[in-house]
Amino acid sequence: MQDTRKKKTPKDGVEGEGSYSGTRDYNERTAKFIKEGKVDEAAKEAERAMESDEAAELKKAEAQGKAGDTHRKPKSR
Repeated sequence: MQDTRKKKTPKDGVEGEGSYSGTRDYNERTAKFIKEGKVDEAAKEAERAMESDEAAELKKAEAQGKAGDTHRKPKSR
């Protein structure tokens, strides 16, 4: 099935508060990821990471993301 929707992008590239093209791209990539059967593999990899030495760093990054602190770069070891 061919996608016949036209991808409209404003001349200045600003889409306002929401990004329709970004949402569409995310949804398409997520659907492809699921369709290709990569979910179980990714879940197992995440579980291994949470049981490894990097777990503390991952939890810290998660807390920063939840707090809205997405622009702060992690400190080097």
